[in-house]
Amino acid sequence: MKSIMKKSLQSLLAIPVLALAISLAVPVLQPVVAQAATATCSTDTKTGITGGAQCAQGTGQGSELFGPDGIFRTITNVMLYVIGAISVIMLIIGGIRYTISNGDSGAITNAKNTILYAVIGIVVAILAYALVNFVITSFAGNGTV
Repeated sequence: MKSIMKKSLQSLLAIPVLALAISLAVPVLQPVVAQAATATCSTDTKTGITGGAQCAQGTGQGSELFGPDGIFRTITNVMLYVIGAISVIMLIIGGIRYTISNGDSGAITNAKNTILYAVIGIVVAILAYALVNFVITSFAGNGTV
């Protein structure tokens, strides 16, 4: 009975995880593919290292590493979203495991540990986000990002 419940729970959780992964990958990859298809560069006007870097940059692509549209900010936001989603899923799994433990002390301990580690994961993700924002603000120069 437990193996059937475990398999059905895994299959139920696999669907939202796959949907989340696809929803994160499609918007991120779509502009890159579109920019790569439309990027053209004439070798006459762009020479040297700077010219090569400008040629490699797609149209409409940000050139800032730091700032509101910077690469580091985007990566941090995506990672925080993924970690938060995984932590919430683990909280739900821990709650379900706690509910179906039937008084088994080992299962209760494992369920509590799952919930505890999910909460710790959320706290670490929030602290990492705050640290990255502090560093980005420090490197931005004027303090307004």
